[in-house]
Amino acid sequence: MAADIKKNDDFSKGPISKTVLRLAVPMVLAQFVNVLYNIVDRMYIGHISDTSVDALTGVGVTFPILLMVTAFANLFGSGGTPLFSMARGAAQQGGEEGEKQRERAADVMNNTFSMLVITGVILCIVVLLLKKPVLYLFGASDATYPYADSYLSIYMLGSVFMMVSLGMNGFINAQGFANRGMLTVVIGAVVNIALDPLFIFVFDMGVQGAALATVLSQLVSAVWVVRFLLGKRTLFRLELKRMRPQAKLIGKITSLGISGFIMGFTSSAVQVACNAMLSQHGGDLFVAVMTVINSIREVTYTPVNGVTSAAAPVVSFNYGAQKYKRVRGVIVFTTVVSFSYMVLVWLVLRLFPHVFIQLFNGDPQLLETCTHAMHIYFFGCFMMALQMSAQYVVQAMGRAKQAIFFSLLRKVIIVIPLTFLLPQIPAVGVDGVFWAEAISNFVGGGACYITMLCTVWRELKHKEMGELAQAKK
Repeated sequence: MAADIKKNDDFSKGPISKTVLRLAVPMVLAQFVNVLYNIVDRMYIGHISDTSVDALTGVGVTFPILLMVTAFANLFGSGGTPLFSMARGAAQQGGEEGEKQRERAADVMNNTFSMLVITGVILCIVVLLLKKPVLYLFGASDATYPYADSYLSIYMLGSVFMMVSLGMNGFINAQGFANRGMLTVVIGAVVNIALDPLFIFVFDMGVQGAALATVLSQLVSAVWVVRFLLGKRTLFRLELKRMRPQAKLIGKITSLGISGFIMGFTSSAVQVACNAMLSQHGGDLFVAVMTVINSIREVTYTPVNGVTSAAAPVVSFNYGAQKYKRVRGVIVFTTVVSFSYMVLVWLVLRLFPHVFIQLFNGDPQLLETCTHAMHIYFFGCFMMALQMSAQYVVQAMGRAKQAIFFSLLRKVIIVIPLTFLLPQIPAVGVDGVFWAEAISNFVGGGACYITMLCTVWRELKHKEMGELAQAKK
């Protein structure tokens, strides 16, 4: 284990924009590639002859379950990473306390790994046992269930690989190895993109081929992550002796990761509600429309996810090192970049929706219906930049309760109720499902950011003023 923090791993020095972008550029590329290999299945499936719309709908029905698996990966990954980063930052003080903090960082990383593996195995067993009633509950029909079942059954066999690669990759980035972290998803994506057409079309495996390609790519990514964290270049290594679960430490990890878990869980709940109402008021076509919209959202929101994910360890590190002015600078920078980008996204999707839709399916009826739905769904999407900017800040600073509130507000308190209520209005109908998202962007995004300014921002400014007063004495 390295005793000292190397210059390029010290997030408390250098221009803020350069520090964040040094991590953000490879992370955005990595997440973009990761999104590609998550949606490339849908792109190929949407072009399977004769059954493309039913197959696309079937895969869309599995989204809530896949989101739930991701939520558990975030429970430990997004909880362990800020705790790890804060310990690294506190270790700068050196001496006995510094060594204690380095030991704590190592224990956090290894306990996170243990919980990811254990949880992945449990999820696989539970989902495979309950898949049929759950898929029908989540919006499957007799026409789409066979595709949903085929995809989910194979995907869940590789759920452990996905959880390890996703949950542990943050520890590579948090040590300053952003390029290595990028390669985790790039390698997996290349494997998936190469195998998808081979399994789907050449071997004529259809939806099953898409799932198998995804599992194999996740296996490759997981092996890459574990191999690096066992190697000589990493500052903190995976060690068997540290993997024994420590209840107190796991409690702290999950308390920080619970907001990420709730975000995933509520995303799953939102998708269940959407699929149920779309199936009831519009049929399988509208479930396919939502599948396409979700895919487009994943691609277009990726840069904001990447920037905020990159800024999180910088905030945690500087907060741990008591560099409060620098923390505020990071918040301002990420907010401006994220909001500006999302305004551009809204304009592009408003003007050229058909370009994105046709990547997944060229069916005329789907194209017409999806274009109309996108104009509603993405209205005001730039306000999501404020939600995401506030969310990462409170989580990176270890404010578990506030992060949970932000997670619950937009989806549970706003989106889900509106998803059930708006379609009941005759003049709104099935469009209400899409309006629920648009309304929540404005209300939830604005409320979360204002709350962050009134709490976290004010506290940081107060501590900064206290430091200045102390320095003058």
